[in-house]
Amino acid sequence: MLRLLVLALLLANAGYFAWSQGLLGAWGLAPMQNAEPQRLQQQIRPEAVQILREPEARRPETGAAATAECLLAGPLDEAQWGPVKTALQAWPAGTWSVEPAVQPGSWLVYMGKYDNGEQLARKRAQLRQLGVSFEALADPALEPGLALGRFASEAAANARLQALAEQGVRSARVLQEHPETRAQLLKLVAAPPRLAAVRPLLSAIKLRPCR
Repeated sequence: MLRLLVLALLLANAGYFAWSQGLLGAWGLAPMQNAEPQRLQQQIRPEAVQILREPEARRPETGAAATAECLLAGPLDEAQWGPVKTALQAWPAGTWSVEPAVQPGSWLVYMGKYDNGEQLARKRAQLRQLGVSFEALADPALEPGLALGRFASEAAANARLQALAEQGVRSARVLQEHPETRAQLLKLVAAPPRLAAVRPLLSAIKLRPCR
């Protein structure tokens, strides 16, 4: 029995040696070769490999840490859009796009225009007694005066005016503060260094992530 076991081990070792040396290749029994051309056949998309010079490899945009960011800006009116459009002309295609948008108008419940600061102070005191809040005016042409609310539609502003009348406010009226205007909605898809170059031009515009 022991002789049979020793003989089986010898045959197994001899078979492994013949297999590892490729002596059984004629019968399709041979280990995978880790040499050419087998290694070339195992490459995945070799055409995508790029050789960069040292200055290019150090650029943040070509490094692995430079992650493209998608942001929306706007709506931008014509005055805001002009300088931004000029700056974006040097960007590669596909890194920005623009589409038409509408900047909605706004309506104001307004009291004024008063003759002097003393008259304005009396109106403020009266509104406080009635429990009516007021806001600062964005348009200097309406000063001295009081804003009792801003609304996205004329109907909403008129509803507020009616409610104020029931509280005892008699001299308020509805004005259109800003008309509806056409604008541009800007989409930026780029690495942080490119975005940093246009952020000063968009300092007054709130940037928000793309959804």
